[in-house]
Amino acid sequence: MSHNASGCLYGLAFGDALGADTEFLQVERILAKYPPDGPSGLSGDPIRVTDDTQMAIAVGEALYRAGADLTPAVVEAELRKTFLRWFRSPDNNRSPGITCQRACENLEKGWDWRKSTIEESKGCGANMRVAPVGLMAADPATRAAIAQFQAALTHGHATGLAAADLTAEAIADLSSGGEPSGLSGRLREYAQRQSEVYHHEWLGDLWLQPMTKSPEAFIARGWEECLWRLDDLDAAMKSPNRDVDPCTLTGAGWVAEEAFATGLLCFLLFPDDPIAAIRRAAVSSGDSDSIACLTGAFAGAYHGLAAWPEDWIANIEYRDQLEKLGAYWDR
Repeated sequence: MSHNASGCLYGLAFGDALGADTEFLQVERILAKYPPDGPSGLSGDPIRVTDDTQMAIAVGEALYRAGADLTPAVVEAELRKTFLRWFRSPDNNRSPGITCQRACENLEKGWDWRKSTIEESKGCGANMRVAPVGLMAADPATRAAIAQFQAALTHGHATGLAAADLTAEAIADLSSGGEPSGLSGRLREYAQRQSEVYHHEWLGDLWLQPMTKSPEAFIARGWEECLWRLDDLDAAMKSPNRDVDPCTLTGAGWVAEEAFATGLLCFLLFPDDPIAAIRRAAVSSGDSDSIACLTGAFAGAYHGLAAWPEDWIANIEYRDQLEKLGAYWDR
């Protein structure tokens, strides 16, 4: 048994931890801080992660508690509980994203999620945490709806929803044995099929935003931006260059579709070497921890738990939660 779900969740945490100290730094400063090639490994007791892993665990715990009762009311209630538990935690001190903080402040007031969400935000905070959705044993339509819904609780921009959905689809594809070589094409086909699919039961009237004529037009705008980043990814992979800062090719990752594309690029540059992939992601000029956490999730979903060093597994922060959730979806 390859334990793909465990590999995915641990990989997310390892990438996050590796990129934590390189976020906000240009590549030259990263190499000066970690000569000669950037951070080479993980250390610490425990190995500390950021809000990226914390929020991925929050999504995972909500789905774990919902179990087979995957209805909008139940999933919303569980996500609200775990998001607010994270928001109030004394460990929520890892430079959390402004959008997530603002939305959780609103949720804590008891507001309806449609009022709580930050409509204009498509920051990467909605897809850095979505990996557990991609590991669910659910039908594709339900998985897509939940991927977008968990994003919508904090990030109300259509591209935030679409990028989270696309990230979850990539995780589902890789964890079920999809080969990296054709992944971009399969994701492009998926994005095109979903481009005007609006999940009314889950998203309600979120689409009622300025300059938006219909639900289909709302979500299509998000998928269009994701497809543009897939264009960038395909262009980068025509002549793969492992030595170039990936952020210069597919974006710095501060917004959702760029984090997805750059995280995936780093994995596809090193499809058979998960550690090299997250190292490449960490040595980047953009949102390095979020990019690397996505790279680690992709690599772990494909290779399984055996991809990662045993001492990393033993010492990572939140190991108990990662182990429980990984085992749940590895069953």
